[in-house]
Amino acid sequence: MQSNGRGEHHSPRSSTASKLPSPRGGGGGGGGEHYSPSPCKTPRGGGGGCASLKLLPSGAAWLVDSRWALSAALSLLLFLAVTLAVTSSSSISASSFFSSSNPSTAAEFIEARVHASQPQPDSSSSPSVAGAAAANATPASPPPPPPGAEVPRLAYLISGSKGDLERLWRALHALYHPRNQYVVHLDREAPVSERLALAARVSNSTVFRAAGNVHVIRRANMVTYRGPTMVANTLHACAVLLRRGGAWDWFINLSASDYPLMTQDDILHVFSTVPKNTNFIEHTGYLGWKEGQRARPLIVDPGLYGSKKQDIFWVSQKRDLPTAFKLFTGSAWVALSRDFVEYTVWGWDNLPRTLLMYYANFVSSPEGYFQTLICNAPRFVRTVANHDLHHIQWDVPPRQHPHALAMADLPAMVRSGAPFARKFPRDDPVLDAIDAQLLGRLAPPPPPPSPSPPRDATGGGGNGNGTAVAAKAVVAPVPVVAVQTFVPGGWCGGDASCGKVENDWVLRPGPGAERFKRLIDRIVRSEAFPNRQCK
Repeated sequence: MQSNGRGEHHSPRSSTASKLPSPRGGGGGGGGEHYSPSPCKTPRGGGGGCASLKLLPSGAAWLVDSRWALSAALSLLLFLAVTLAVTSSSSISASSFFSSSNPSTAAEFIEARVHASQPQPDSSSSPSVAGAAAANATPASPPPPPPGAEVPRLAYLISGSKGDLERLWRALHALYHPRNQYVVHLDREAPVSERLALAARVSNSTVFRAAGNVHVIRRANMVTYRGPTMVANTLHACAVLLRRGGAWDWFINLSASDYPLMTQDDILHVFSTVPKNTNFIEHTGYLGWKEGQRARPLIVDPGLYGSKKQDIFWVSQKRDLPTAFKLFTGSAWVALSRDFVEYTVWGWDNLPRTLLMYYANFVSSPEGYFQTLICNAPRFVRTVANHDLHHIQWDVPPRQHPHALAMADLPAMVRSGAPFARKFPRDDPVLDAIDAQLLGRLAPPPPPPSPSPPRDATGGGGNGNGTAVAAKAVVAPVPVVAVQTFVPGGWCGGDASCGKVENDWVLRPGPGAERFKRLIDRIVRSEAFPNRQCK
C-alpha cells in the first residue's frame, strides 16, 4: 500500500486503481476512502462513476465486477478435463495390462461383465426359477470337521514310588491310546536307576516315539500321600499337560497300583456322550469324624523341604474350622475337565492359591483340596458329578488305605461299572484275569533270564588250585527294555500286536462300554444329579 501526502491509504487492487473513477463520488479517488463494489448510488451522491455499468444488463455487470468468478469457472473446467483424461488413460492401461499378462483373467472379467449385464429372472413370474436363484444365492456351507472330531481326548497322570517301575510300565500299556496324553512319574524315593530306566523305555518305544504323547517327569518330586506334596505333584502334572499336552478334555490321576477294568475304546466312546465341562469328584460337605482327625489338627509334611521321604509330624495346637469357605472331603482320585484344570493352575481369582496354602497343613489334603475348591467356586458347582470313577473297597470307617483287591473281588469290579479299580498288589493273578477277560490283552512273553555269576574255567567255585574264594554278589541291572503288549483297539488296525498307530479316532467299544454307560446314566443323567452337588 502507498501513502499520499495526508497519510491516507489507497486500496492495493492494482497499480491503476487510482486512475479509475471511484463509485463513491464524482470522479477522483481521494479522501482516503477504499474501493467498494456497493451499488452506485451512495449517500455521498454522484452516480457518474456507474454510467458505464448501467449500460450493461445486471448479470453482465456482476460478472464484470466479479472478475474472480470467471477465473474460478475456467479453473473448474480445466480440472474436470484433466480428471477425465487421467481416468480414461488409467482404464485403458489397466485393461491392456491384464489382457497382456493374464488372458484368462481378462476373459473371466469379460464373462463376468456379460453375465452381470444379462437380465435376472423375475421371482414373481416363476416359483421354480425363484427357488433356484435362492439356492444359488445361499452361501456355501462350512467344510466338514476332520474325522474323529467328536472323539474326546484324555490326559492321565500315572505316579509311583520305590519298586513301582514294572507295574507302572504295565499300567501304562493297559491304559495306552495314541489319542490320549500321559505323564508318568516315579517320585524321589525311587532309585535313580529306576527313573532312568523308565525314561529310556519311553524313548525306545516305537509307538510312544511316533505318537509323542508320553511325558516323563525327569526332575522327580518327593510325594507323601497324607501331606500336600501329592496335591503339588498332581498340579505339576496338570501344568505339564497344559503346556505340552496339546488338546485334551479330561485329566485323570492314577497310581501304579490302579488298573483299568475296560479298554480305552470303551472309555472314550462313553466320554464322547458326556458334557465336556463335567468334573468327576467324589465329595461331601459332612465331615463327621474327619472334622476332629483331619480338619482341626495341624501337620507339617517333611516332603516339602526334605530329600528323603518321612511321615508327617503333628503340631500340638489345633485350629478352628474356616469361615471364609466351607470344607468338603472325598476321594483323592478325580477326573477333571480341562476348564477346571485351567482355573486351578492359572487361578484368575485367588481361591485356588488360598486353598493350596490352607491345605499345606491339612491331614490327607488330597482328599479335600479339589472338593473344597470346586464347591466354593460358583461357576463350577453345577458341573460336579459325585463319583471318582473307581471301584475301591474300604473299611467302615475307612482307614488310610483301602483293601487290596484279589481274584475273589473280580465279580464286584465288573458289577460296579467303574472304568478303574484300586488297590492291586504287585503281579497279582487278578491282573492277568483282567487282561484276559476284560481287556482282551495278549500275555507278554516271559522276561529274559537273569545273568548268572561268572565262573572260572574249572567250572567250580575255587580259583583253580582248590582254594575257595568268596562269591561276589552280582546285581542284575534294571532292564531297559521290558516287553509289554498294548490293549487292542481301533487304532491298531489289523495288527493284533498294535505295533504301529493307524487311525486313532476309530473306536471299537465292547461290553465295557455298556457297563460304563449304565454308570454314567446313574451319576450324570439321572434326576438326582443336581441334588448331589456340593451338599
